[in-house]
Amino acid sequence: MSGLPTGEPHRTAWSKRTWSRIRFVVGIALGGIALWAVSGQGGELAGASSELTHLDAGWLLVAIGVEALSLVAFARMDQRLLRCGGVLSGLGRFTAISFAAGAIASSLPAGPLVASAFGYRQFRRLGASEALAAWSLLATLVFSSLGLALLATAGVVVAERQGAAFDLVGVTVAVFAITVAGAAVLYQRRALARLLVWTLNSLHRITGFPRRPGDALVSSIAASLSQVKLGKRTLLIVLAWSVANWALDCSCLVFAYLAVGAGVPWRGLLLAYGAGQLAANLPITPGGLGVVEGSLVIALVAFGGGQISTVAAVLLYRIVSFWGFLPVGWVFWGGLTWHNRRADQIVALTAEAPVSRTLAVPPPEWTSELEG
Repeated sequence: MSGLPTGEPHRTAWSKRTWSRIRFVVGIALGGIALWAVSGQGGELAGASSELTHLDAGWLLVAIGVEALSLVAFARMDQRLLRCGGVLSGLGRFTAISFAAGAIASSLPAGPLVASAFGYRQFRRLGASEALAAWSLLATLVFSSLGLALLATAGVVVAERQGAAFDLVGVTVAVFAITVAGAAVLYQRRALARLLVWTLNSLHRITGFPRRPGDALVSSIAASLSQVKLGKRTLLIVLAWSVANWALDCSCLVFAYLAVGAGVPWRGLLLAYGAGQLAANLPITPGGLGVVEGSLVIALVAFGGGQISTVAAVLLYRIVSFWGFLPVGWVFWGGLTWHNRRADQIVALTAEAPVSRTLAVPPPEWTSELEG
């Protein structure tokens, strides 16, 4: 009988090792596909490289600045959602988490899932319950998708007939409807609890976090979610930060056009940007590498952008928003990891420190005075 309980941990360890190997192999394969796709555009890349040698430094700095503000807006969205459950923390901590999670999501195969596990652990350290941390991750996904869908819908309106010609209207409307339905689910506590249990079970099987399976968290989920206060005003504020996150990122693309000295294809900009970001969320390559660049260039050129200048602008946009912020995000990850370990060491030392007997037992003269 004593050997029976070891079976499940053994299977769990084997599945984690297998999953790690699969992620490595798939990541190498997809990276090779992305490089192959990019190498087929040698002429455009050569022309774009000459455009990138004559950049306007002022517009480039503005592009970097708005991209940084985009991540701060995302952090504000997380901060506001956790505040619904009573968790209060400074914007700096949430900004560091956003930068680090973005780097993880953009660097690794299955990066968004690993980043979600990272965000979950960070939210727990801030004082969120297991259910509130998972709810915040789900709410962030829903509101972020809804903000992108709103921006893409605005792009459909601006592009008018051209958007219909490229069959993007149906896709945008479908994404918008799905995200609105997802936002409605946030108010249905029972259905949301079931969805959270499924999500937690999936995270537990793949990453080992949370430490308990989702089924064991049902009662705590129900109790924690009853304390979440997501009113209409808060909903609009969170949605506004989500739209700001995407709008600022799109502004980075605009300033990339200006940095290379090219005209911006305004009519199709929002729609092409929305389509590119939707493509980025497909689990093809880490961070949408190769997919985002290709979809953005094709759509923007179709809407009137110059071919060489568009390739240069899109490459510069990706250098700023993707490659440029990856090392920054990993630096934040290292800082958070160091800070958390220091905090754990302090807690451990405090717990192990012996209690002073002189503080625990009053001096004899105090005892005699009290007795007198």
